[in-house]
Amino acid sequence: MLDDLLLAAIGIPFAGAVAAGLLPTKARNAAVWLASGVTLACFLLLWVFYQTVSGGGVLRHELAWMPSLGLNFVVRLDGFAWAFAALVSGIGFLVVLYARYYMSSEDPVPRFFAFLLAFMGSMTGLVLSGNLIQLAFFWELTSLFSFLLIGYWHHTGAAREGARMALTITATGGLALFAGMLLLGHIVGSYDLDVVLASGDRIREHALYLPALILVLLGCLTKSAQFPFHFWLPHAMAAPTPVSAYLHSATLVKAGIFLMARLWPVMAGTDAWFWIVGTAGLITLILGAYVAIFQHDLKGLLAYSTISHLGLITLLLGLNSDLALVAAIFHTLNHATFKASLFMAAGIIDHETGTRDIRRLSGLNRSMPFTARLAVVAAAAMAGVPLLNGFLSKEMFFAEALDASVPLPSMHILLPAAAMLASAFSVAYSLRFIHGAFFGPDPTDLPRKPHEPPGFMRFPVEILVLICIMVGLLPAATIGPYLDMAVRAVLGGATPAYSLAIWHGINQPLLLSLMALAVGVAIYLALQKHLLAGIEGPPLLRDLKGQRIFERTMVFVSWRLARTLERLLGTRRLQSQLRLLVGVSLVAAICPLILRGIGPSLPKPTAVDIPLLLAWAVGITCAIGAAWQAKFHRLASLILLGGAGLVTCITFVWFSSPDLALTQLLVEVVTTVLLLLGLRWLPKRLVDARLDAGGPGIAPRVRRLRDLILAVGAGCGLSALAYAVMMRPFPDSISRHFLERAYSEGGGTNVVNVILVDFRGFDTMGEITVVAAVALTVYALLRRFRPARDSVEVPEQQRDQSSFDDAQPNRQVGDTVADWLLVPGTIMRLLFPVIGVVAVYLLLRGHDLPGGGFVAGLTMSVAIILQYMAGGARWVEDHLRIHPLRWMGVGLLLSGGTGAAAWAFGQPFLTSYFAYTELPVLGSVPTASALLFDLGVFALVFGATVLILIALAHQSVRSHRAAPPPSPGRAMGLAGED
Repeated sequence: MLDDLLLAAIGIPFAGAVAAGLLPTKARNAAVWLASGVTLACFLLLWVFYQTVSGGGVLRHELAWMPSLGLNFVVRLDGFAWAFAALVSGIGFLVVLYARYYMSSEDPVPRFFAFLLAFMGSMTGLVLSGNLIQLAFFWELTSLFSFLLIGYWHHTGAAREGARMALTITATGGLALFAGMLLLGHIVGSYDLDVVLASGDRIREHALYLPALILVLLGCLTKSAQFPFHFWLPHAMAAPTPVSAYLHSATLVKAGIFLMARLWPVMAGTDAWFWIVGTAGLITLILGAYVAIFQHDLKGLLAYSTISHLGLITLLLGLNSDLALVAAIFHTLNHATFKASLFMAAGIIDHETGTRDIRRLSGLNRSMPFTARLAVVAAAAMAGVPLLNGFLSKEMFFAEALDASVPLPSMHILLPAAAMLASAFSVAYSLRFIHGAFFGPDPTDLPRKPHEPPGFMRFPVEILVLICIMVGLLPAATIGPYLDMAVRAVLGGATPAYSLAIWHGINQPLLLSLMALAVGVAIYLALQKHLLAGIEGPPLLRDLKGQRIFERTMVFVSWRLARTLERLLGTRRLQSQLRLLVGVSLVAAICPLILRGIGPSLPKPTAVDIPLLLAWAVGITCAIGAAWQAKFHRLASLILLGGAGLVTCITFVWFSSPDLALTQLLVEVVTTVLLLLGLRWLPKRLVDARLDAGGPGIAPRVRRLRDLILAVGAGCGLSALAYAVMMRPFPDSISRHFLERAYSEGGGTNVVNVILVDFRGFDTMGEITVVAAVALTVYALLRRFRPARDSVEVPEQQRDQSSFDDAQPNRQVGDTVADWLLVPGTIMRLLFPVIGVVAVYLLLRGHDLPGGGFVAGLTMSVAIILQYMAGGARWVEDHLRIHPLRWMGVGLLLSGGTGAAAWAFGQPFLTSYFAYTELPVLGSVPTASALLFDLGVFALVFGATVLILIALAHQSVRSHRAAPPPSPGRAMGLAGED
């Protein structure tokens, strides 16, 4: 029972995100209640598991996904994951409550909470993942939803730039992490986290350990904003303050920390780990603390202080010490509490005064006394003042810096000195935060008159500050059990003895702490004159900006390198692109033949079928004619191309492939009409002989000969490949496997359909997703397309016949294609129900006889195309009211839902069910879950085809009526939706 509830911990936030996204834009209170309920439910749900994990148990729930590849969906909860999940949901609840009062009534609050809950689900999925590939998936989801949260106020340039920078850095690191996970799985022989955690020696001794370590650490260091990837975090402060309080205290930036600690038992303990992790952490610790002192924006100061504290935790993880790992986990928990409260305090100041600039703030202690006291305590915890939680973990940090086992003797002096200096800097920037905002004379010229916020807006800060105090005073009784649970989940039996007492006597760590406090106060006092001058940027590092390096790198990659590649490989002509593609494919096919030869023997030739040979002759003639007519008349070329397609249909029928023949025939019909609609918008042909030749110095005849050689080579190669496959001995063919199991395991006698919806259902689902993406891309490209009249390739006297709207001088704008073709529109309209019935028939019989969802979707699309030809786009829009986006969405949901439903029965994703059901009158009727999957394919193919038809059809309507473009909802044409 507990194992099943683990799925709910991940699923509830995503379900809440969908529900919030469906709420009306102004449903502010409903969105808040929904988000509060979801976060609180997740937090309370974790306490159901506490008794098991606190005793050292591990809860695990596994759903078969692709067992043969070792890819199962595994939810795994131990004490360490529990602690992080509690941070995610607990602080998430407080952030939701805080956001209720922070967000403006003008903001689309439901959208904000939809993004926040989706991010929460992604972060929870990350910490509960029991499979490496699954962890990498949720890792990238956190990057995606953090991008949406950081860029929530997308009307501002800073938010867009900050979101783009964060996504670029963290997602790139995520790709490196994914590669590292693949290497780890290869080393261990499994992607299961439990297997990996039990293979520490094997991983460290493997030849691929160093590449795997570098790739994994690239993901961790980029996500946790470690040097040299730290610069994205300050720019992410353009997000709303609730986002900053959530992402940059307890969740997003802690993901890298979580993974380094999770893999610490199997990847740490080497010199490579020490130098990479320790060096990055040490530099980040000092650099972030130093730069934070000179920030004038409250959130900017907190951003750099976050970078510094993350560096402190990373340095502890790099020391290869069990006690250092304890200190790292302890400080991770402490940092989440005081940093979240400080971000919220900064947001309150901004919300009530209208500014976060320390140079304009002062004396807020008199107008906001309660907020000032809360901020003072939280900042003191951040500075490491005794009797607060930050002091305890920093004292453990000093102890480890003094006792660390390091490769070089000089490190015994360098580490304690660096730790003391960084802590002194933290005291200095904490003093600046408090003194600059709350003390001094009363502020003047503020955008708003400062006053205390609503009580419930301050309530989350009060809770977090109370935790800082309670942990600082009673650490063993408060945080002790949870810290011990988390540490033992990572180290197991190797957990060292440690003490959470607030007094250990007068020792070196205490002296370093006191020295850091004194030096920090001295540094702040010494810098008063410089800070009051309001100079931008810290001394010595004013010109060293990671943002500038990032921007120059992006300019090089996205502009200079891209333009260079475009000059070398790019072209405005599709033919040149196809020439390159076909040429590369030919080379790739020829290389293995040269290296390994053709094989032991070639298939023996068979007797020639004269009727089929004649049909092929017709097809070859049509293909050659299409290529020749392309020079003169594109419409004639398209018709001849259709003739070659029909010969392909005949070939499929000849070789007993009715499914392929049906598909090919319908594809020919649909694509021919769609191409006809788009034919008129093709640009004029290039008249420059050199460009038309395909490049300077190449004569047209040479170009045509080159294209002929490429075409003949590709055609002969595919023909030889197809012939070799068809002539392969039956026992050696994979088809035997499908023929023998199609009915026994898939419940269908149409082997082709069973392969598509059962054996290779995952491939089919990916393919229909691509179809949906292509349809949306076509619509997006054509939605704002405005072709110039002189770009249409027609003579002045007579236009191309494909542009039938302009070819008839007496034709009126309201005339339909049917009128021009002299075909009664009534007949076309009467065909609609007939074709619809045929489509349903093909869909229902597809599992046992030729047909299926793809063919049925194309058939239904033909019915809509006929209605367009009979009445035009407006008539179809007014009478049929089709919603292509909804069809596509329903198709994806049906296909994915059918696959996910197998989990409820303990089966792998997309496992099919089939049986025979006895019905009155009808008798025994075959039922298979694959029908629902096929229905999803039908809905998506139909919706995608109609969407492309709408996009193309509206171009003609716009050009003739000279009307402004329809709104997005109207431009959906038949959809009538945004």
